[in-house]
Amino acid sequence: MFSSLRVRNYRLFFAGQVVSNIGTWMQRIAQDWLVLSLTGSATAVGVTTALQFLPMLLFGLYGGVLVDRLSKRRALLFTQSAMGATGIALAVLTLTGHVQVWHVYLAAFAVGLATVVDNPARQSFVSEMVGPDQLQNAVSLNSANFQSARLIGPAVAGVMITGVGTGWAFLANGLSFVAPLVGLLMMRARELHVVERAPRGKGQLREGLHYVAGRPELIWTIVLVGFVSTFGFNFPVYLSAFADDVFHAGAGSYSLFNTVMAVGSLAGALLAARRGTARMRVLVVGAVAFGTLEIVAATAPSLWLFALLMAPIGMFGMTVNVTANTSVQMATDPAMRGRVMALYMMVFMGGSPIGAPIAGWITDAYGVRAGLAVGGAIAAVAAVTIALVLARVGNLRLSVGWNRGHPHVRFVPRETREELAAAA
Repeated sequence: MFSSLRVRNYRLFFAGQVVSNIGTWMQRIAQDWLVLSLTGSATAVGVTTALQFLPMLLFGLYGGVLVDRLSKRRALLFTQSAMGATGIALAVLTLTGHVQVWHVYLAAFAVGLATVVDNPARQSFVSEMVGPDQLQNAVSLNSANFQSARLIGPAVAGVMITGVGTGWAFLANGLSFVAPLVGLLMMRARELHVVERAPRGKGQLREGLHYVAGRPELIWTIVLVGFVSTFGFNFPVYLSAFADDVFHAGAGSYSLFNTVMAVGSLAGALLAARRGTARMRVLVVGAVAFGTLEIVAATAPSLWLFALLMAPIGMFGMTVNVTANTSVQMATDPAMRGRVMALYMMVFMGGSPIGAPIAGWITDAYGVRAGLAVGGAIAAVAAVTIALVLARVGNLRLSVGWNRGHPHVRFVPRETREELAAAA
């Protein structure tokens, strides 16, 4: 489960990300709560989320082209410094009492610009640190790292918001970026599995798109992730509205929802690290279960039942995330990985500028229960539809039967006419 931590460079990276991810989750909670406090609108929270992910939607593919050309390590030194500076700037504005909602919008957009390069660089850099043999394990541990921080960050943010204010959470996030910067500087360059960089040239963006379009295992995985992330992963909108409007609770309940979801997400990431292989059927089943559970949670009558449902939602959501991420990386040529992962992250994160305002509008117009149920239904239907498409592309058929007293459902190769005639 933890085999990739034997690699020194990855240990440094992993340790730095633990600290930075805690700060990131603190800022996410503080940012959403600050916007809700300033405006009282779930739509405004959705706009903030959209602005943070809009740059990835607009410029994500160009970020992938840059990552394939640049040193991943140097690119990360720049992007991590930029995000740390943004957190400190927002902290100063908040602590001095000058913060306005447009400041938060601007900070979210600035972080999004840095993310355009940071995300594909981090995703691609993992393979350079651990090599192909440990890639599956390292990708899963990265997700476990992020979700472990999610257990701590929201809880600390809730205490800080109610105790000393949101500004200190922003400051903690800004300072937390010192840890990954130190880790990157301490790495041994000679131990990296360096991939030959793509030379500057015309048509590299188009080349990346053609590469993905010609591989069904890549394009349909990315399409499924797009539907799930755009309509099912709008938790900043849903959870803040459930805490404030449905259950009439405070920031502590909002942090509780995020923390319980993180427990499930951490379990999902660790199970993926132990599983060792990324299979399409795991991705599809995880997406269907994720969407179905969101529909169930939308009808939860009490705060505690809703909070309890966040755990399996987090687990299946992380199963979708890790399985898709790993399968895309493993199926991609190293020289194309920056561009492919940029497309993947553009779809995964860039769907929020579309989905978050829609979720916010449905929440304001029809209630947050309707918004969560619609998002879950779209995710589940998309998973079933893409499973049928892939079965048709792969000439498969659905096989239903019993195995040792248990139902057995899977896709198996469809018999050709010649095979049927031979059997007859």
